[in-house]
Amino acid sequence: MPRSIEDFVNQLRGFTDRARGLAAGAVPSGFGLPRLPSPPGAMSAAQLRAIDQAVKGQRRQIQGMVAQLQAFDEQLAVFERLLDPLVEWSSTWARLEESVAEFVRGPAPGPPADGAGPTP
Repeated sequence: MPRSIEDFVNQLRGFTDRARGLAAGAVPSGFGLPRLPSPPGAMSAAQLRAIDQAVKGQRRQIQGMVAQLQAFDEQLAVFERLLDPLVEWSSTWARLEESVAEFVRGPAPGPPADGAGPTP
């Protein structure tokens, strides 16, 4: 497998070299085509170790965030279970207040029977 990647990179470099040679007359001087990066095997062991540690560190951070979100979700579930009876109690209390208020106020006054308005 590594040999095929190296062959592919070499073929790409050969293609760019040929394209550069063909375009030499059309390309203004001082303008160069970008170079292909060196194959991954050219990275140092220290660079690869640093990348590996960075990726592992990011994954640990994500795992920590997931744990925090799960704990927060559990707290919200407990809060929701506590709120359900309070909402029901509040609705019952509001209905009771309304019925008591109607009893205390009495029936709403209707229009006068003789059609005349109140006397001043």
